[in-house]
Amino acid sequence: MARKNRRKQIFTNVEVLDAAAKGKTIAKAPDGRVIFLPNAVPGDVVDVQTFKKRKAYFEGKATVFHKLSDKRVTPECQHFGVCGGCKWQDMGYEHQLYYKQNEVTNNLTRIGHLDLPEVTPILGSAEQYFYRNKMEFSFSDSRWLTLEEVQSDEDLGDRNALGFHIPGMWDKILDIKKCHLQADPSNAIRNAVRDFSIVNGLEFFNTRNQTGLLRTMMIRTSSTKDIMVVIQFFKEDKEKRELLLNFVAETFPEITSLQYIINQKANDTIYDQDVICYKGEDHIFEEMEGLKFKINAKSFYQTNSDQAFELYKLTRQFADLKGDELVYDLYTGTGTIAQFVSKKAKKVVGVEAVPDAISAAKENAERNNITNCEFFVGDMKNVFNQEFINTHGQPDVIITDPPRDGMHKDVVQQILNIAPQKVVYVSCNSATQARDLALMKEYYNITKVQAVDMFPQTHHVENIVLLEKK
Repeated sequence: MARKNRRKQIFTNVEVLDAAAKGKTIAKAPDGRVIFLPNAVPGDVVDVQTFKKRKAYFEGKATVFHKLSDKRVTPECQHFGVCGGCKWQDMGYEHQLYYKQNEVTNNLTRIGHLDLPEVTPILGSAEQYFYRNKMEFSFSDSRWLTLEEVQSDEDLGDRNALGFHIPGMWDKILDIKKCHLQADPSNAIRNAVRDFSIVNGLEFFNTRNQTGLLRTMMIRTSSTKDIMVVIQFFKEDKEKRELLLNFVAETFPEITSLQYIINQKANDTIYDQDVICYKGEDHIFEEMEGLKFKINAKSFYQTNSDQAFELYKLTRQFADLKGDELVYDLYTGTGTIAQFVSKKAKKVVGVEAVPDAISAAKENAERNNITNCEFFVGDMKNVFNQEFINTHGQPDVIITDPPRDGMHKDVVQQILNIAPQKVVYVSCNSATQARDLALMKEYYNITKVQAVDMFPQTHHVENIVLLEKK
C-alpha cells in the first residue's frame, strides 16, 4: 500500500528482500521499483518513508517495524545508528558473510559477465570487533546533538566532541564514548585526551570558522604492541601543546611513538604536513611471518593486521610459486605483498606511484634481509610499459592490488600485451574488479575466486581472483 503527498511517499508493510551496495538494503515498491534503505535488515517488514525519487528507484527510511528479521542481533555499540562506521552491527555475522559473498559473485557475473569456477566460501574474520590497527578521530566545539537533546530545555553544558563525522555532514562530530573497532588502550586514550582538554580549556576546532587549537588525533596499534599517537593542532601554542602532550606521555607510558602536526590548512589531511616526533620513535613496527614493516604516520598498511596475514597467505597460495618465477607486484604500496611472496620467487619487482611508499618498501626489504625484491616509483599507466619490461624482464606472474577505482584501462591492456601465465588480482571493490576482468576474459580463464572479510560489521569485502592464460 502507498500513500502520497507532495513531498514524500509512504509504503506500508513492505518486506526487506536483500542487501545492496554501500551497506544499504533493498525492498520493492508496489510498482516494482527498488527502494534503498539505510536502516533495515533483510527479512524485516516495515513502513517506508521515501525522501528521494528517481526513474528506476526510491531512497527511503524504515519508520515502523511490523516484523523483525530473524537475521537481526542486538548491536554491541551504544552509538550504532548515529555513527555511520558499522552499518551492519544489527545483522548476525554469518549473514554478513553471506551477503558479502553474494555481492562479490553478483558483481563478477552481472557487471563482468564472467564465467566463474565453483567459488570458494568467504573467509570470515576470527575477530569481529576490536580488529582495526588504525583509527582517526576529529575534535569539534559543536558536537552532534541527539533529537532528545535538541528538544530539551536543559543546559547541555559544553559542546566539545572527540569522535567521528556524522555521515554526510562534514562539520558535525559525534562524541564517542566507546568504539568497538580498535582494542585498548584506544578508548582510554581518546577519552582521557578529551576530558583533559576540556578541563584545561584547550579549544576544540570549529570547522566552519576555522578556529580552535585541537583538530584531529590518530591512534595506531600493532601486533608488536607498539602504539602511535599523532595529535594535529590548528596553530602553534607551545604552552598548551606541551601541556597536552606531556599529559598523554605521562598517563600512557606504553605509547612508543608520540607525535604532533601543526596544520593551518583549510583541510586536515596530513600527507603534505611535517610530522614532529615529541617522544619515542617516529614510527612503529608491524610484524608478519617474521617480516618487520616500519610504519610512520603517513604509511598505508592494511588496517586489520590479522586478516591481512590471511589475505596475503591466500594471495601467495593463488600464485603457487615454485621458486624460479619473476613476479611483478603492481600497486605495491610499501611492498608488503612483494616481500611476503619473495621467498617463494626468484625475483619480485614492485611498482607504486607514491615515492614515500617506495622508499619505505626499499627500507623494509633491507631490514628484512630480502635481496630479491626491487621497487620502482611512477604512475602505473606510464611506468609500466614495454621499455620497463625490456629492462626488468618478462614476468611469469603478475600480482595486482589496485585502489578502489581499479586499474586504468592502459594498465589492463599492458598486462594483456605482456601475457603472463598467471594474474592474481586482489581487490577491495569487486565492482571495479569485475569491470577490469571483463577486459581480460578473452585471454584468461578465472580458475579461483576467494572473498576475504577484512571489515566485520561493515559492508566492505576484499576479493582475490586467479587468472590463468588460455
